[in-house]
Amino acid sequence: MAVYEIPLTPAPQTFGITLGGVDYRLTLLYRGGWTVDIADGGGNPLVGGIPLVTGADLLEQFRHLGFQGGLFVQGAAGPDALPTFEDLGFGSKVYWVTRE
Repeated sequence: MAVYEIPLTPAPQTFGITLGGVDYRLTLLYRGGWTVDIADGGGNPLVGGIPLVTGADLLEQFRHLGFQGGLFVQGAAGPDALPTFEDLGFGSKVYWVTRE
């Protein structure tokens, strides 16, 4: 198992990233809470509007799409604190964890 912190800033953003050897395009938006959309490297949508919540693998319900890892969120004020608009990427972190 390997853990990789996804570099984020507290602003809406879209960027390409390679996770588990696969190219993805992530879009993070604040809609009263942070959400993530995931597309393949070509920009074709895979999943959208996933709330950045703590305590669970955000991709568990999408394993059938072939993700080779999971996304986990840890809050700044504690492991279960939700990311705020101001602390995403600084206090609150999002991690990619490879599957064994």
